[in-house]
Amino acid sequence: MKTSRLLILVLSTAVLWSCSQKTAEEGRVPLLEVEGRFLYLDQVQDIIPPNVNAKDSTEIAGNFIRKWITDVLLYENAKRNITNKQEIDQLLEDYKKSLIIHQYQQKMIEQRVPKEPTEEDVRRFYDQYKDQLTLKENVVKGLLLVTPANAPQLANVRSWVQSGNANALEKIEKYSIQNAISYDYFGNEWTTFSEILRKLPLQVQDASAFVAGHRFYESSDSLRHYFLRIEAYKTYGQTEPYEMARPKIVNLILNKLKAEFITNFEDELYNDAIENETVNFFEQKKK
Repeated sequence: MKTSRLLILVLSTAVLWSCSQKTAEEGRVPLLEVEGRFLYLDQVQDIIPPNVNAKDSTEIAGNFIRKWITDVLLYENAKRNITNKQEIDQLLEDYKKSLIIHQYQQKMIEQRVPKEPTEEDVRRFYDQYKDQLTLKENVVKGLLLVTPANAPQLANVRSWVQSGNANALEKIEKYSIQNAISYDYFGNEWTTFSEILRKLPLQVQDASAFVAGHRFYESSDSLRHYFLRIEAYKTYGQTEPYEMARPKIVNLILNKLKAEFITNFEDELYNDAIENETVNFFEQKKK
């Protein structure tokens, strides 16, 4: 069905183009030809999303075909009219050289640079630069449980959340399966407090003071009941916790290792070439 609609669409477009003596690829269905270049049915079919109606697929195909034709015409007209072909050829050659060098460097990096720094190196970096690793917002560990306003055993739930021990967490987990609207446990990883606030009917003027002053918070509205436990916190401006800083530190160390490897490799390549007399310097005659 899609193929027949596309064929009808393109045939109606193709009458604007004269017949061509060019030869299309064998085994492919050509739809039209411009300046010796063919647009094929499979190319148009590939850009049509599945399960779209006839009107939308026709519009998508029509826009694609018009853009394809325009691009070909612009490119061919540009080739006929530009005067700085030599400059463009040089730019293409420079780009090709840069691309080949880059891919070669990346291959060497994959083979010779560690995939990840040692934990000792990461910890050393953190200890050395922790004064520069400051939080841009408050972060917390804990849990947030949201239940319907009329959920059962709310008094027990309150007690479990306030306790936060392993036994209480197990009870909360089981309770949440049948009774909770949502249950977010972030006791093992730092989470931004702004993310937690988005899930609470709570307006906080001073977020730093709130996380520092509330180990437990409970609230409700007409539909839901909210239980928040803050197990640990770090406020804006404090040193970023190691767990949060670690991914950034890993990237910094790896980028440094890669840059050092490339520099050392280039130096080694140059020095070997000089030593082995691969490079021939010509003596310049004095005028």
